[in-house]
Amino acid sequence: MTDTPTTSPVSAAPASGGVAPNGVDALRAEHIAKRFGALTALRDVNLRLGKGEVLGLIGDNGAGKSTLIKILCGFHKPDAGRIFVNGEEVTLRSVDHARSLGIDTVYQDLALINELSVYHNMFLNREVVRWPLLNNRVMRRQAKAHLADMGVNIPDVTVEVAKLSGGQRQAIAVARSVYSDAKILLLDEPLAAMGAKEGALILDLVSDLKRRGDVSIIIIAHNYAQVLPVCDRVNLLQHGEITLDKRTSETSAEELTDLVVAEYRAARRNRQPS
Repeated sequence: MTDTPTTSPVSAAPASGGVAPNGVDALRAEHIAKRFGALTALRDVNLRLGKGEVLGLIGDNGAGKSTLIKILCGFHKPDAGRIFVNGEEVTLRSVDHARSLGIDTVYQDLALINELSVYHNMFLNREVVRWPLLNNRVMRRQAKAHLADMGVNIPDVTVEVAKLSGGQRQAIAVARSVYSDAKILLLDEPLAAMGAKEGALILDLVSDLKRRGDVSIIIIAHNYAQVLPVCDRVNLLQHGEITLDKRTSETSAEELTDLVVAEYRAARRNRQPS
């Protein structure tokens, strides 16, 4: 372990990795703030995601990571700040509006329907219809081809998703977003409660998307050692601000852990009566 750092914010110049040749980021947030009553969830968040880049977003519980993701996907409206998609400023009116701009989120609950088949979940809310019936043959064929193209091994797309492993279910949710033309994927704790084998399946999928370069990804994560190998950069969210922005080649799981632990200890000291 490295020496315990001070709790002062650690800043870094914006990393250049992942920026498109024309210098336009896939997603950029400037001075985002959000309050819920007396609680300040986000104070002044500045974040950028290069095209084709994988960004790890880390921070202690309650740091505001999920709030930030919900703002970036149109679920919450920020109290202040600006959001840019492909260099153009946007006001995200809703989750559907964000999806129309190519931003989609995969949450821990996945929004899969257990009783439906894999291919029906892949086409959820955008079913192929051959009036007046669903065109199940086309959906089965396309779902199977797309999963295979992404390297997701689901032998039988007619099986109910309830019968699949957690890793397979997560992979289906990610594949569905990509198949729906998402160009910016926000993954909220995709490895939560997964074993090493299932987690490896998701990390392999993220790595494959990274190699293709046509999808930009933000991963919220707690297990830094797991996600660092697939990320280009990492941002640390503390005090409602991004206090660290580094290329993963310039940091380590030990450094990130020390920063979070130091902040946790400082917060405990501040809460203790004098």
